Amino acid sequence: MLLIDCPYCRQGRPEIEFSHAGEAHMERPADPETASDAQWEAFLFHRTNPAGIHFERWYHIHGCGCYFNAVRDTVSEKFILTYKAGEPRPAVSEIEALMVEKEPE
Repeated sequence: MLLIDCPYCRQGRPEIEFSHAGEAHMERPADPETASDAQWEAFLFHRTNPAGIHFERWYHIHGCGCYFNAVRDTVSEKFILTYKAGEPRPAVSEIEALMVEKEPE
């Protein structure tokens, strides 16, 4: 079972309390009225599917009820970092430093 650290509750909780809410940091078309069908298609349906670091949105459905973002390694399924919705995307150097800290000896 995965433990996910909710940045609002500030404690690790079992994954069953959470719901995956898709890829994080997706930008809506700047002017929805003039956006082309291709721009809407890209926004609504095209997602990355990396083997490795991925930025995701999660919802603490059986807890505080807040959305938050997470950095997760899709290969190992480990959560590297969680942070509040609206906060900027962490720098690659910050993520790499956290991955080194969490490596087993």
